[in-house]
Amino acid sequence: MKKTPSNPTISHSFVMRLSYPNRIGMFARLTQTICRQGGDLGSVDIVNPDAKRMTRDITVRARDGKHVEAIVKAVERLKEVTVVHVSDQVFLLHLGGKISVQNKVPLKTREMLSMAYTPGVARVCEAIAEHPGKAWQLTIKGNSVAVISDGSAVLGLGNIGPEAALPVMEGKAMLFKEFAGIDAYPLCLATQDTEEIIAAVAQLAVGFGGINLEDISAPRCFEIERRLQERLDIPVFHDDQHGTAVVVLAALLNVARLARRELAKLRVVILGAGAAGSAIADMLLSAGVRDVVVCDRKGILNGATRADLNDAKVRLAAVTNPRGLSGSVEEALRGAHVLVGVSGPGLIEPRWIRRMAPKPVIFALANPEPEIRPEEAAAARAWVVATGRSDYPNQINNVLAFPGIFRGALDVRARCINEAMKLAAAKAIAGCIAPGELSAEYIVPSVFNPNVVRKVAQAVAAAAIRTRVERKRPTKR
Repeated sequence: MKKTPSNPTISHSFVMRLSYPNRIGMFARLTQTICRQGGDLGSVDIVNPDAKRMTRDITVRARDGKHVEAIVKAVERLKEVTVVHVSDQVFLLHLGGKISVQNKVPLKTREMLSMAYTPGVARVCEAIAEHPGKAWQLTIKGNSVAVISDGSAVLGLGNIGPEAALPVMEGKAMLFKEFAGIDAYPLCLATQDTEEIIAAVAQLAVGFGGINLEDISAPRCFEIERRLQERLDIPVFHDDQHGTAVVVLAALLNVARLARRELAKLRVVILGAGAAGSAIADMLLSAGVRDVVVCDRKGILNGATRADLNDAKVRLAAVTNPRGLSGSVEEALRGAHVLVGVSGPGLIEPRWIRRMAPKPVIFALANPEPEIRPEEAAAARAWVVATGRSDYPNQINNVLAFPGIFRGALDVRARCINEAMKLAAAKAIAGCIAPGELSAEYIVPSVFNPNVVRKVAQAVAAAAIRTRVERKRPTKR
C-alpha cells in the first residue's frame, strides 16, 4: 500500500498570491492557518504594499496534491482574504522545457556565416567523408550523448509513454551539462518494440559519442543494451541498471569501511529483480560480495523452488543465493547485514529489520516513496539508512555516477563502458569522503561536490586505457 508522505516536500511547492486588509494581525492569521494545515512556510514577498490592502506572494511546501488543495481551501475560508491565484512551482520551472541549444560561436557577420555554413562547411564535410574518424574532432559528436527512452518504466510512475517521459529525459540532459559539461539530447521513441528501438538507436547513433538508455522496462532493457553494444562502437549504458549499481556499491564500500568489515563477509538482500536489482547483484558480486540473495515480490529467487521465473530471473538465481534459501522476503532478511530495496513503496515491515543482523543497513531506494520510510527504519534500530530522495541524508542518486562515467568515456573516446570502468567509478565515488568525514549519515558525497565528476572521470578514463577500450589518451583538464 502506498503511504502518504509525512513531511512537506519541494516537489509540491506552490505560491499563493493573497490580498487582504493591511492591518495588524492579518498576516499572523494567514500563517497560523497555513501551519495548522501542516504546510511548511517558505519565502514571503510583498507584491503591493497599499495603505489599505496588502498583496503578498507566500511560498508553501505541501505533502502532495490533496494537501495543496486543503491548504488553499483553508485560506479561502478566511474572511476578507482573497486568493488571487495559485502557482505550482514545479510546473512553472518546466514551462517551455528545461533545456535549450546555444551556439558556441556568434553569427554576426557574412564571413562567420560563410565559414560556419555554406560554402565553408563543405570543406569540413569533405574531410570527414575522406576520414570519418574526424567527426570526433570536427563535430559535436565527441562531447554528445543521446538520452533515449520509450517511456515504459519511468521513475516510480511506470509505463507512461514517450511524451510523458520527456520531462525526465530533459532533466537528465540538464544534469549531463551542469555536472560534466556534456551536450545531451533527450530522444523519446514512439515505440516499445525491442527490434524497432534497436534499429532506431543504431541509425541515429552516428551523431553521438555515447548512448544513455533510460527508463526502459525489464527484461527488454537487457537485450536492447546488449545488442546495441554489440552493434555500435560507442558506449551504450542503461543508467537505471548500471548507474544505480555503481552508486550502491560506492555506498556499500563506505559502509564496510565504517563497520570495519570486508565486503566478502556481508550478507546482502536485494528486494527487486528488475533492471536495477539485477545490475546491483552483478556489480556486488564483481566487487567481492559473496552472499547476495535477490527477491521479487513473491519471495526469494531460487531456480529449484520457483517455476515462475523468466529467463532473466533464472540467470540471476543461478549466480546468487549461495545458501539455497527459499521463501519470503522476511525470511531472506533473517541475519542479513544489508537490505537494498529497488522495488516499490511500503514493501518492508519494520519488524523484519529487527530480525536482521546487529547494526542493519537499509538502502530503501524506491522513488518517490521508499520501501520503508527512514523514520520507521530508524525506529526499528537500523544503523545506516539511505534513500533515493534529496530530503534525507545518504541520497543514493545516479547523478553521482553517470556524468563522470560518460565524461571519462568521452575523454578517451571509449568503445564501451565495461565492468572495470564501473568498478573504478564506484571506488572513486566512495573515495570522495575522507575517513575522518565518514559517518552513518554520510556514506555518499553530495551531488554538488565538485570533486565527484572529476575523480570519477579520471578513474573511468584510466580503467578504459587499462582495459584497452580507448581510442585516444585524455588531455589534462
